[in-house]
Amino acid sequence: MAEQYQSEYYEVSFVEEHVLLVCINRPKKINAFIEPMWLDLRRIFTAVSRDPLVRSVVLAGNGRGFTAGLDIAASALSKSDPNAGADAAGRALGLREHILEFQDCITSIETCGKPVIAAMHGIAYGLGVDLSSACDIRYASTSTRFSIKEVDVGLAADIGTLQRFPRLVGNDSVVRELAFTAREFGADEARDLGFLGKVVQGGREEVVAAALETAKLIAAKSPFAVHSTKHLLLHARDHSVPEGLTYTATWNAFGLQSNDLKAAMGAFVTKSAPKFGNLGAGGKSKL
Repeated sequence: MAEQYQSEYYEVSFVEEHVLLVCINRPKKINAFIEPMWLDLRRIFTAVSRDPLVRSVVLAGNGRGFTAGLDIAASALSKSDPNAGADAAGRALGLREHILEFQDCITSIETCGKPVIAAMHGIAYGLGVDLSSACDIRYASTSTRFSIKEVDVGLAADIGTLQRFPRLVGNDSVVRELAFTAREFGADEARDLGFLGKVVQGGREEVVAAALETAKLIAAKSPFAVHSTKHLLLHARDHSVPEGLTYTATWNAFGLQSNDLKAAMGAFVTKSAPKFGNLGAGGKSKL
């Protein structure tokens, strides 16, 4: 495995051609996050965006669960502030920069140029909802339990859940209930709300296998078309329909000249499976 994917806190491997499996690997703490973990996450997904050999990614957790969220005992939240005597405005600026960097690390999943599938089992608390909300597709095993946990530690969720989760779920009242109460909700409820694409019978092995099957289907498609589709979906989410249509017309003025289009059309005419070359060093789908 290339050096850019090596990490103490992640197991990264190609399980199929062009399909990368990224496993959060701090199982003794149910994959609870400490700062080096979210920094490594950004480094890995930045590398994924630039790696022409990767066409789709599955993000899973090792051990008993996807992630228990933030490791409160190891975080700054549980420690005395070394800058307690400093100017409040200066402290606030420092904290703001810390939060923005943390947000950017999670956003690296969303802006990765390759589709990312979350394969969840066990628990996905707090940061687990942040992480999975930034993914393109979400699967969970039948016993998976979720919670927007931040109010239980005296904070509003600040790493992406309050921005992404409501857009994924079609019931504003339930979103607010879950965010205000930190109530646990299961995989079936998450699917019914529209948060999950699939609930898989079984545990970790089964949900990861299901996610990998979907990842393989994606990896067989045109890399340019898949990258373009993710990019345009993100643009459409944050812009009006007329703006999205105009932007797509400009984007596809390039797409209509791609080698992938020629390969797909040729395969259609000859009734054969298309073979696509690697896209090259792709950038982030940041808009």
